[in-house]
Formats: sequence, structure tokens, C-alpha cells
Amino acid sequence: MAAAPGVAPVRARFLTSKEQFHAYLRAGGKEEEKEKEGKEEEEQASEPPAKRVKAEELGQDGEGHGNAGEEEKERQGKKRARGQNKSRPCMKPSSYEQSRLCPSVTQGRAGQCRLGPRCRFLHDVSEYLAAKPADLGQRCVLFDTFGLCPYGVTCRFGRAHLGDGHQNLLNAAVARQWEGKVLVRNGLSKELQQQLRKRSCSFHKAEEFLRGLRAGKGGKATGGSAEVSDCTAPQQGLRDSPELQEQGEEPRPEALQGSQRAEGARTPETLQSSQGAEGAPKPETLQSSPRAEGAPKSETLQSSPRAEGAPKSETLQGSPRAEGAPRPEALQSSQRAEGAPSIPTLGPLTDEDITKLRPCEKKKLDIRGKLYLAPLTTCGNLPFRRICKRFGADVTCGEMAVCTNLLQGQSSEWALLKRHHTEDIFGVQLEGAFPDTMTKCAELLNRTIDVDFVDINVGCPIDLVYKKGGGCALMTRSNKFEQIVRGMNSVLDVPLTVKIRTGVQEKVNVAHKIIPRIREWGAAMVTLHGRSREQRYTRSADWPYIAECARLASPMPLFGNGDILSYEDANRAMQMGVSGIMIARGALIKPWLFTEIKEQRHWDISSSERFDILKDFTNYGLEHWGSDTQGVEKTRKFLLEWLSFLCRYIPVGLLEHLPQKINERPPYYLGRDYLETLMASQNVDDWIRISELLLGPVPPSFTFLPKHKANSYR
Repeated sequence: MAAAPGVAPVRARFLTSKEQFHAYLRAGGKEEEKEKEGKEEEEQASEPPAKRVKAEELGQDGEGHGNAGEEEKERQGKKRARGQNKSRPCMKPSSYEQSRLCPSVTQGRAGQCRLGPRCRFLHDVSEYLAAKPADLGQRCVLFDTFGLCPYGVTCRFGRAHLGDGHQNLLNAAVARQWEGKVLVRNGLSKELQQQLRKRSCSFHKAEEFLRGLRAGKGGKATGGSAEVSDCTAPQQGLRDSPELQEQGEEPRPEALQGSQRAEGARTPETLQSSQGAEGAPKPETLQSSPRAEGAPKSETLQSSPRAEGAPKSETLQGSPRAEGAPRPEALQSSQRAEGAPSIPTLGPLTDEDITKLRPCEKKKLDIRGKLYLAPLTTCGNLPFRRICKRFGADVTCGEMAVCTNLLQGQSSEWALLKRHHTEDIFGVQLEGAFPDTMTKCAELLNRTIDVDFVDINVGCPIDLVYKKGGGCALMTRSNKFEQIVRGMNSVLDVPLTVKIRTGVQEKVNVAHKIIPRIREWGAAMVTLHGRSREQRYTRSADWPYIAECARLASPMPLFGNGDILSYEDANRAMQMGVSGIMIARGALIKPWLFTEIKEQRHWDISSSERFDILKDFTNYGLEHWGSDTQGVEKTRKFLLEWLSFLCRYIPVGLLEHLPQKINERPPYYLGRDYLETLMASQNVDDWIRISELLLGPVPPSFTFLPKHKANSYR
């Protein structure tokens, strides 16, 4: 029997009512099967499933709709409920542990606490253990994986690695395998954080570009790499010379598609292979630590050192310069317009010092045909990206980071830039509204972190971002938009990409007008989400319009995004002429979607296999956020956020016909086993029950409300 409009077509024998669904879960799946089957047969004979599902859809809040006026109010209420749960409760670390152990004790430096008697944490291990919650399991994933758990007595799985006298044990054989290897890069060093907080970081390239803006040159400021129209023509002197700036020629599209990395920058594969060397310096330390003027660039620090004063060779592009050699940016800024303060330089002058990269010399972003995991706020964290990489995602991107927070040195914002060593093609996404902060942030990241591209968020629909002029608002502020793209492109050694929507208003598309201009400004790639800001995530994505924009963007690559939940959806999208597809909510609902697309099949994944995926996520989360109480609860929080999307998946074996559509509402159904039914629940209490199967009981007075409202059906 056909399902009601907007409802997924689940086979009639699996359908049930809301009351029976929750009664089954409360009974733990041990309800009397005969009685249930008898009732089900009677209901199916008296009432068609489609009608029953429709009635539940209208009365999901438990109240009937007596007249058209009430229905209209309900509709308006649902419309206002879109987006984020802004007033949700916030659980702070103090809510989980009243008495926390001082980090100096955890790290084996008892008696060396720099705060002394002013420290508000405990220093007595026995006192801490007396109030510590019970352990959650017999095995610690950190100890099993790395041979040492850095959380010691605070670990919630401490019995696995605590010996006599609460001493933290070491498995030397396992730990030896990880010596010299770094799993996560792009950390924020204390030294850089202090410089950012004191505003003592220098931004030579960004300031040079901004001076050009103030001089009245508009978006085409000095140093803009999009100004070079012919990469085959020889350069005369500095790239920043007035003669070159005055040419004012429009850039060729071929030169703007992508850019090769600065000479000496290393590929992720080289970085990963070199991490195994014993005693090799950690990338976080090298990339994040700020340098005094005259220090070598971060890319050269990552490379293998050579003898001081050895001649430079093209085969040793990644080797560091001679000690004291000036940075290119220092030399370039010393050649500025007359009257600008010069920067003293030391050491011999090389071609790399006096020649600025042309667009065609930058690293090119060649990801055509690859599967791109979208930057997902909150849910697109590092453990989730590891899950998607395992299932076949080719390109990953960090969560949206606000440029002003990065420039202030906020640790929570810098955490969004972290990169796992398995992410071979990785980028970060920045959000901002003004060219000064965005350009300075791009220059900062260019010399402190290791990424393959930087993306500008011009698609964020939330009010907090939009009202400040960022996200979708940039599509209506074309001058600022151009200045941001040109400015960031002028200071980056990696390609710059842009993610946009069709427009701001629902029926007023403007992307087709903006995309050719973005290509001229120097972006290497554009990703288009086929919805406007007003639509958010409702209705279907406009793929015919995406196809039209892909033709206008050529030869610049354009990736399409929206409503991809099966390999058929992906195939139809690729037939539209896009260079590739970006997958967002589809990956949250079923991360094995990448495998389905690559193998061109529907995967009827079992509930036990899905539960194993959740186990892997919790293990990755404990590695990333920690195995102490705070880390466990942070892992639980992000697991629950993800479960608010996972519950929308309907197993292949239960569907009347394939594939499931992303905007079809799952009806109430009983799965093929208890776990499958539990995973289908959209009740927060059931999500918490799943988290307790993996991470133990929740703390007292625990509450959870998802940040994003996953039920955006219409």
C-alpha cells in the first residue's frame, strides 16, 4: 500500500503506532509476540497503514487538530522551530565532577603546580579517588592502542593500567611503535596563543593587501595573485612592482582554477612518512609556534634538515634555509610603496626570497570526481571524519571556524582545525565578514598549520552569522566578498575554495551571477548547495540550477551539494555536469554512504554492524577528547548529537521500494530486532540509553537537547 506523501515507504508488516513503538522499547523487546501480532492484524484490517501514519503525523504532539485555524497555528509553530535549539541547557565540566585532580599530579609532576596554594584543584590522590565515580569498563582504549594512558588515575577505565600505589603502567612494546609519530596535527601552541592574545603577531602580507585597499584600488589590491594574467611570461623583479600592478589585466580562468604550493612545501604523504623517524619534531610544535622575524617558514621546518650553509637544490625543495635567512614576506614588504617602513633582513638573498608565487605555481586542487565530506558544524568533528574516511570519503574539511576567534587564540576554535593523519586531502573552513580579519587569519593559518586548501563559508544560514554580514550575507555584499577572496588568495600558498548557496531569498537565485566573478577573483573551486538561505534544509535541492551554474563556472570546478542519500542520487548528480559531489546530511544519516557510492550497491547493514560503528566512534572520541570524566562526557555529547541524525536511517530490508529519500519522514516501525528498533527512535531518552550501552551511566541530573533540529521535513 502506498505511503502518505512525505513519508518513507516502509513495508506494512513493520509499521506500528507511536504507542506500540514506545511500549515495545520500554518492555525491552520482550513483549508478548502473539498478542502483538493479533493486534497488528486487527488494526491492518480496520485501518489502512497510510491513513494511520498520516494521523500520527498530524497528532505527533499528542493533541488533535480540531479545526483549520489550529492546523494553521501548528504549521506556523513548526516554521518557527527550524534551525537551532538556542535555549538548550549547557552541561559544564563542573556538572560532572565536583572535585577535579590537578593536571600537575596527573602528569606526574606532583609538588610542581605553578599556582601553589591558589590552585583550586585537588592534589591528594587518595582524596580524589574517594570521590571519583566508578570505572566504566575493564579496558582502556588509550592504553590498549598506545601502551600508555596520559590520564592516569583520572581515567574512567583506570583499573586497566593502574598498578600498586595508583602508579600508571606502561606497555613499552606497544608504546615503542608510536615513538616519533604524530597522529593529530594543527594544534595551538602556548607560545602562539600568548602572541595572539597580546596581539604581537605580524601580518606583513595581509597589511600590504589592506594598504592597497585603503589606497583606493578596490578589490584589486597589491599582492593579489589574481592579477597575473599570463603565467608563462617572465617576471621582472618583484611580483609587487608598480609596473606589474598597473597592468590591470583580467586573469585567465586556467590560471585561477588551482594553484601549486610554494616551493619547499611538502605533501601530506611525505609528512606522514617522515613522522615515523625517531626523535622527529612534532608538527604541532613546529607549525603552531610563532617565529621571530627572519625565521624560516613553517613548511621548511617540517622538512628534513640539511647542513648549515649547504647549497640549495631543486631536489631538496623542502629543506630549510640557511640560519637567519629572511622570510619572503619580509623581503616583499620591504619593497612596498615609497614611504612604507622597511624591515631589516639578514643572510644571503635567494630566488625564493625575492620572487613571489604566481597563481600557476601554487599547488593545484585536483579533486574532480572525488567524494567530498562537507564541513559539518558540531557533528563534523575529527572522530566522525575518521569514521567517514574508513568508509571511503576522499576529501574532508574541518568544521566552520570563526576567523575573529582564531585571531584571539581561542583554544576551542583552534581545535576545529585539527587534522588526523589519515586525512590525506584536508581543508579548513573559515567564516568572517570583513577583508581585514579574513586576510590576516588566512596568513596566520598559512604559516602555522598544514592543510591542502582553505574554504570560505558563504552558505551559513544561521541568524548569528548572517546578521553580522558573514555566511550567506556575503552574497549580497559583493564588494566585501571580492575583497575577502582576493585578499585571502594573495596570502595563501594553498588553493582557496568557496562554498555558497543559490541565494538568500527562496525564489531569487543569484549564484549564477556570482560564480563567474568568483572565478575571476582567483578561487580554485566553488561548492554550490542547491537551496537558498530561507529554505535552510527544507524542500528538495535545485539540481537543474546547479547544472546551469556548473556550465557557467567552467573551466573552474564546481561541486554540487544537496539531498544525496544513495548511490542513485550520486549518479544523477554527476550526470548534471558537476565536477564532483559534496555529501553532508547523507553522511550523518548513514556514513557508509561513501561505500555504497563507490561499490554502486545498497548496503542492508545490520543493527550489530551499526552498533560497531558507534563503538568505533566512542573509541575515537576517547582518543581525541580524553578518557577522563570530562572526555567521556564530551564524547557522549557528540555521540548524542550524531544519533539525532542516525535515527532517521531506515534499513534497506524494511523499505517497500528503494532508495530512501532524505526529506521523507520515517514512520513508526518495529525493526527486525530490538537494537534496530531502538536505533530508529527519535526520543532523546532512547539516544541516551544507547550512549549508556557504550559509555556507562550518565551523570546525575544529566540533560540533553540536540543543537540542530534534525526533523526538517516538509
